[in-house]
Order: sequence, then structure tokens, then C-alpha cells
Amino acid sequence: MSQFVNRNLSLARPDILTLQPYVHAVWDPAYERMHANENPWRASGDATDAGLNRYPESPATALHARLAELYGVSSDQVLAGRGSDEGIDLVIRSFCRAGQDSVIICPPTFGFYKVAAKVQGAGVIEVPLLRSEQGFALDKAAVLAACTSSVKLVFLCTPGNPPGTALDADSMLSLCRELDGRALIVVDEAYIEFANRPSFANLVTQYKNLVVLRTLSKAYALAGARCGTIIAEAEIISLLARVIPPYAVPTSTVEIVLTTTDAQHRKQIEQRIALLIAERERLVEQLERCSLIRHVFPSDANFILVECVDAERVFNAAKSVGLIVRDQRSQPQCADCLRISVGTPEQNARLMNGLATYAPAAGVRA
Repeated sequence: MSQFVNRNLSLARPDILTLQPYVHAVWDPAYERMHANENPWRASGDATDAGLNRYPESPATALHARLAELYGVSSDQVLAGRGSDEGIDLVIRSFCRAGQDSVIICPPTFGFYKVAAKVQGAGVIEVPLLRSEQGFALDKAAVLAACTSSVKLVFLCTPGNPPGTALDADSMLSLCRELDGRALIVVDEAYIEFANRPSFANLVTQYKNLVVLRTLSKAYALAGARCGTIIAEAEIISLLARVIPPYAVPTSTVEIVLTTTDAQHRKQIEQRIALLIAERERLVEQLERCSLIRHVFPSDANFILVECVDAERVFNAAKSVGLIVRDQRSQPQCADCLRISVGTPEQNARLMNGLATYAPAAGVRA
């Protein structure tokens, strides 16, 4: 019988399971600090409350409490890091042995899953999404068939990047059930706030091999603050906390997150999400009428994937009005595709004006 309450913990690297974590200087606020080799004076221009001359609280108790509140889970089910990227890297380093273990990814998808796995020396098994006019769908049967004993992690991005569409929730939960004890299902929800569907975050207690990645970079407009969250069953979070570097989240990030995610700011965030979704739908309608665009994929995110008649022409049309869009032509199943982030109403109108200028004489389809 497994020594762990959560048997999926035994999937982790054996050396990580026995790792003694780094022990940092313990801070007691009742005392002045002369134990951490910090500079006793603040830097000129330091406007933080805590002072950048001092190491941040570790673990970041107040930050974890706020993130747990935002995502509807308990504090022992969250671990903050420097964006979702650190969460991806941390999970791979903790569960994959170099030269022995593998991850499954479902292209077209976020490229950092493969990069992080390769850096760790893990194998990468690609199970392509199924493409149709309605977007991209998970091939559950193919994922199960590819999940050999070497596979420790299955990465699922929903809504997908670059596809933009959300994956079928029932299929993902079915994978969680069928792979329980065999692999962790890592669900990347970077864009979930823009989709009309619930997060998987509150299911981590029920599905103990489920790991959810969330970020404040998109809907919360904090990409520059670099704050992402791993959400999982408490035993998995405890393991990952041994591996993450000490003082992982900077003081400035902690303070700005606590300030900009309070109840007052969340109302403004909800308003901006609603505005962005409305702009997305308006932009979809206009792109569908543009003769330079062959197909507009459905989107549950803050961007739109388009298949172009001439991708280079569309790319240059955007540049002609001071805008840049993302070339996705190197992604599997995305020949002639570009990804367009939804901008402000002014930016979206400028983009369409640029496309109209570069389009053939019958530039807009009726």
C-alpha cells in the first residue's frame, strides 16, 4: 500500500520525495532582523511597504490566502510562483526523471510545455488535437493509448493557445479518472476568465491527480507582475513547495497583487472582461467578412485564431497601422494561421482599417 494519502504522489521523482528542502531564515516580526544578511537600509526610490532590502515572507501567507479566495480553494491547495511558466517547470522537474519519464502535450498548444520538458531531459509525446470548423477538440482515446508507463504528466490547455477554444470538460474529467495513479492531468487555465464555463480548480479535492494552473497575467492585467498559481491536492502542493526556490515571489509582486485583487478592483476587472468579450465577438464578425481571412476559429479566450488567404499580407496589414499579431504558421495544423489578441475598441478598429487597405478591391464579403 502507498505510504501517501494521495497515491499519485508516488509518481514524483524518488529523490524529490526524500528531498530535504532549503531552510531559510525564519522571521519573527516581534524582532528586528539581523539574521538574514540583508542590507539594513532601503534603496533610494523604494516605495514598497515592506522594503525591498528585506527578503519577502516565505511562504507568502497573505498572497496564498488571497489566491485561494480568488480561486475558491483552501490555502494549502495553492502555491504561487513567477507566472504559470514557473508552475509548468516546477511540476515537470518534480515528477519527471531525465532520460526516463515523459509528458504528453496536445498540439497545437503552448510551446513552453515542450521546452520545459526538454530542459529537464524528459521525453515529449505529441497527441494532436482534432481540428474541425468548430475549432480543436481533445482526442481522448489517442491520449489514453499514448499514456505508457513512462508518462507522468498530461498537459491540457483550455481554452487552448493558440486554438482559442475550450476543451470538453467531460473528456478531461474522464482522463482524470482513467489515469488516476498513472499520470497527473495538468490543466492550464490561463484564459478561463474569458470562457463561459467553470474552472476545474474546485475539483482538485475530488480528482487527486488533477493539477490546475492559473495566472493573473491575462484577465487581471498583471502580466508584468509575474504571478501564477499551482492548484492541487494539499500533498502535491506540499511536495512542490520543497522544490520551488526560496523567496520565489518578490515583495513588489505580492504587494501589487494584494492591492489590485481586492473587492473594489475585482468589480473593475469583471467590467473589463465583459468589454473584452464584447469586443471579441464584434471583431470575429468583422474578420469573418474580410476577404483576406479564410476562416475564423471560435474563441473562448482573449484572442482569435484566423486562417488567412495570405498570412503574410495580413501580418503586413497589421504592421502598416502600427500593430503586431502573432504568426502561428509553425504550429501543427495551423498553416496560414495568425493569432490576434483582442485590443481596445480603437486598436480593433485600426486593425480592420489596415486589413481593408490591404484587401483586394472586394475587400469585405457581404
